This record gives sequence, structure tokens and C-alpha cells, in this order.
Amino acid sequence: MSAKPLLTMNQDQKNKTLSSNFLSSKSSDLNGEITIPGDKSISHRCVILSSLAIGESKINGLLNSSDVNCTINAMKSFGASIDMSSNDECTVNGIGIGSLKQPDNPIDFGNSGTAVRLILGLVSTYPIETHFTGDESLTQRPMRRVTDPLTDFGANFELRNKEFLPIVVKGANLPIPITYEMEVASAQVKSAILLAGLNAPGITTVVEKEKTRDHTETLLKYYGYEISQEERNNKNFISLEGQKYLSPVNIKVPGDPSSAAYPVVAGLICKNSNIKIKNVLLNPTRDGLYRCLDEMGAKITYSNKKNEAGEITYDLEVKSSSLKPIDVPAERAPSMIDDYPILAVAASLTNGISIFRGLSELKVKESDRLLGIYNFLSKNGIDVKIDSNNLIINGSSGGPKGGGLVETNLDHRIAMSSIILGMVSDESIRIDDIETIKTSFPNFIELMKKLGARISV
Repeated sequence: MSAKPLLTMNQDQKNKTLSSNFLSSKSSDLNGEITIPGDKSISHRCVILSSLAIGESKINGLLNSSDVNCTINAMKSFGASIDMSSNDECTVNGIGIGSLKQPDNPIDFGNSGTAVRLILGLVSTYPIETHFTGDESLTQRPMRRVTDPLTDFGANFELRNKEFLPIVVKGANLPIPITYEMEVASAQVKSAILLAGLNAPGITTVVEKEKTRDHTETLLKYYGYEISQEERNNKNFISLEGQKYLSPVNIKVPGDPSSAAYPVVAGLICKNSNIKIKNVLLNPTRDGLYRCLDEMGAKITYSNKKNEAGEITYDLEVKSSSLKPIDVPAERAPSMIDDYPILAVAASLTNGISIFRGLSELKVKESDRLLGIYNFLSKNGIDVKIDSNNLIINGSSGGPKGGGLVETNLDHRIAMSSIILGMVSDESIRIDDIETIKTSFPNFIELMKKLGARISV
């Protein structure tokens, strides 16, 4: 009897797809009140900074997802003591800046681009050798945009094909501070440089031409670290002096605006819906999607303004709306880079042509996300095309035909956006894999079903 051929991971996933698709079907009358999990970007940074503080920090509302768990495991391997309770409370006993130990084993970052890029920065100014790896998707994402500036501190990086994971990091024995002007708007690159600067003597400065999400700067101040920010000649200068101290904190992580985007858009486009979403972060460097929805005529009421972790949060009340097409300028991309897939769903329900401009950065996300948006829309009967780095959607308020099978390619945002699209499609939409949703929004299916979404196997 001949042996069966070995299946590759992709073939195995395809076989699983044929036997078990997840269905999202037309839904209406969404109603209820939900609380969104903690912001993913802030959760990563809280774990890292708490691990570098001297003393015990308590983090409430930490996002308990596979991505954030990668950061927790990494910081444990450097010597921090971290305990995650069942109710999303995290206790961290930090070891102080300058005290990272060399890990005993390679660090696996799974699917988390944020974790790997931030921690590449962190370790680059320590005289230790660290091996970084990740899953099939993460090993295809470019890393030189981060490692190139970090070499100026004195670090050395060995990358696969000079670009990708796995990476061997040999941190600087005698790190030197740097001044670096950003070539591409990226909060991950900026944060990596600032984290590297924490253990470099002297002043490290990042210069931004376009402002990106500023959670690292905000949190450094919250942890008692002095950091300066000023605008000169239409550029943003961010500076810190290294080798000082971070103080432990008690902090509450606000709700993730990118996660909130999915029930928000569902509430807007599903008929007869009225939902409330509590404690959503609306930082000016993250609110591009909400500005777009407001311009499209969305019925969203913002109330109960609060301050959490140095950030402003609101409760959102969302009602079914008749949305208008939109032309999204390229300069808005840094404030909503993760939110284009779900905005594309909203645009497909308008009468007319929407254009999303300047989306080159989407090509280097968990997948080629620009192509991913095109695929899940076109497979379900929506008139869409890519013109260079622009996405053009010819929408219809009647809703799409649906009926397609969406291959997520390990991209959680494509998976969640496809589920929302299925809720307004004539025929159910099949999604090949929802496991990847656990990277950012573990209880997404549960919360959407609570509101009335029809999602099944």
C-alpha cells in the first residue's frame, strides 16, 4: 500500500475549509449593549512598559488575545514576572530598564507584527542575543523598515533573505542614541526606536513627517518617563533621554476602536438596528474611520466622555443609517490603517462610487490586505477595482449578492469584515477560517451573536 502524500499547511487548511465553513447570514434588528475588549496597541505597550518598570503594576482590561500573549511570553523570557487572571487583569513585576536577561529559547511571536517589531526595538540596545520567529503569515512580513534604523544604535540583525523572520538579534554592547527621520509613517517603527532609546545613554529623537498613533508617547508619560514632543517646520519631533526609570502603575486599558468598528458598521448597515458600545478609545491618531463614517452620514452618538490610561473614551450609540459614498484622502491612512476592510463593507452599501486613496501600506499587513479586500468584495458580487494603490468601490444600498467563499489568508480583519458583509448579503457568505480572529478580538462571534447576528457553522 502506497503512503499518503504529506499535506502542506495550505493544503490542510483548504481541506478543512471544504468540510467546515463558517456562515454569516442576513441579519436585522441588532440590539443591545456590549463592551469591547481592551485596545490591542495599548495592551502590548502596557505589558512591555510594566515589565521595564521597577515594582508591581496592575493592568485592568488587558486584551487577552493570542497576539498580546506573545508579548507577555516574550517579556517573561526576559525576566519579568507576569500573571494574567481569568478576568483580564494582569499583574506585572518589572525588572527595570537595563535589566533584560538573555532568553533561554527562541521567541515565537505567532501572528503579531506589533509585538515582534516593538520588541526588536527593545532588545537592540541590550548586550544579549535573541532569536525571533513567527507563524507562516508573520514570516512573510517585511522587517527591515524596523531593523535598518535600529542598526544605528549599534545592534546587528541577521534576517532571512535580508528581510524576513526568523531573525537573530545581537544587541549593542555600547548603544548610542540616534536621531531618525521617518521615511514611512509607521507607529511600530517609531515605537521600536523609542523603546530602544530607553536603554541608550543620551537623547534619542524620532522625527515624523506625518503623525502616527501616539500610544507609546502617552504611556511613557503615564509611567512617569519624561518625553518631549514639539512641532517644527511641519514635522513632529519626539525625544527622550535614556537610562532613567519607569514607575509602576495601576492602569485600565480602554476599548479598542478598531475592534469596535465591526459592531459599529453592522449597526449602521443592518436594518432596524440600535446598539450601544461602551468605553471606546477615540484618540485623534486612531479615529480616521469614525471621521469617515460621520462624513458618510452615520447616526453615531458619542457620550459619557472619560479619561482612561491618558486616553479619551466614549460610549457610542449606533443606529441604522443611509450612508453616502466617500473619497478618503491618502493622508488619513495612518489614523485608520487597520480599518479599511470594514470601511469597504460600509462603502459597498452606499449608492455611488467610493475611493480609498494611498493604500500601499496595506500590502504589507498580515496578508496583502489591499488584495484581500478586493477578493472578499468581488467574490460576493460587489463592483470593486484596484487602481495602483487606490481602492474603488461602486456600492449599492440594496446590498451585495453574497454567496462567496472568503479565504482569509490568516488575516483577522478580512475574516471579521467578511462576517459583517454576510449580515447584509442576499446569500450567506462562507468564511474559511475564523481562528485568526483570536489574535485581536477573541469574543467577537459571541458579542455579535448577542446583538442578533446570524453566524453559524
